[in-house]
Amino acid sequence: MGRRRRRAGGDRAGRRGARGRAGHGDGGPLGLTTLFVTFLKIGSVLYGSGYVLLAFLRNDFVDRLHWLTDRQLLDAVAIGQFTPGPVLTTATFVGYLVGGGAGAVLATVGIFLPSFVFVAASRPLLPKIRGSRWTAAFLDGVNVAALGLMAAVVWELAQAAVTDGLTALLALVAAVLFIGSKVNSVWLILGGGGIGLAARYLVG
Repeated sequence: MGRRRRRAGGDRAGRRGARGRAGHGDGGPLGLTTLFVTFLKIGSVLYGSGYVLLAFLRNDFVDRLHWLTDRQLLDAVAIGQFTPGPVLTTATFVGYLVGGGAGAVLATVGIFLPSFVFVAASRPLLPKIRGSRWTAAFLDGVNVAALGLMAAVVWELAQAAVTDGLTALLALVAAVLFIGSKVNSVWLILGGGGIGLAARYLVG
């Protein structure tokens, strides 16, 4: 009897752990605090294109906290493309996935708050920053490092998204259209979604 209880308890714990690894953080005060502090940290050190955010999100929420999967992160990016400020507002959707409505609010406040503080604090220093050769060299180095981060995270996420010939073809066509004709990303995402639905319907 005791062994059966222990085994049943272990099974329940395993299922809870699996649900956590599948992308749902602790919705309690501790989990929400971790969520807010994580986005506050990301907002404080994020520099360069907004797409650098993906590298930070993957490192913290997929690799370190195990609150999201690569697939869920890709879904958050896709949803973000339909909103103004598409990449940074991805943070709101990630917060919702992890902590519901409260998580969405905390994620949004956390990632944008440092920007407001830094802009207000740096305003008197802007004339000196613009004229400094050292600052220009520093920013050039940061830009190159940011480019490397974006390339690395694209490679990692592509392994989760490109799973067959159709997805590989869609990725290639979308890249060519975006680079060659500057098609709005919303139309590319809608087109990819429509083709995906059609393929699923035809395959069954």
